[in-house]
Amino acid sequence: MATKGKVLIKAVQGSGNVFADLGLPNPDQELMKARLTLQIARIIKNRGLTQAEAAKILGIQQPHVSALARNRAGNFSVGRLMEFLTALGQDVEVVVKPTRREHGAMSVVFA
Repeated sequence: MATKGKVLIKAVQGSGNVFADLGLPNPDQELMKARLTLQIARIIKNRGLTQAEAAKILGIQQPHVSALARNRAGNFSVGRLMEFLTALGQDVEVVVKPTRREHGAMSVVFA
């Protein structure tokens, strides 16, 4: 029962992938890009790099680093984001293994 001035909102538990929950195309890929982008931004911040310094390391323009710092992958592919991580001195490992489901899943794990 709603009381005057209050609105009841029904909460629904998410799937763990906000992109899938929103019905966006390629949700697994978008989640992977978001996680990779977040890791790039964390490394840049933890190293105290300016955006100009990071841009030079990554071989991109400073406005693109600004977007990465705001967790916006933009038009960068998963592969390009992995290249950024290696340029920042990170090892990136891709593991492919069989699944018991009809379709496999993508994930990102940080050590």
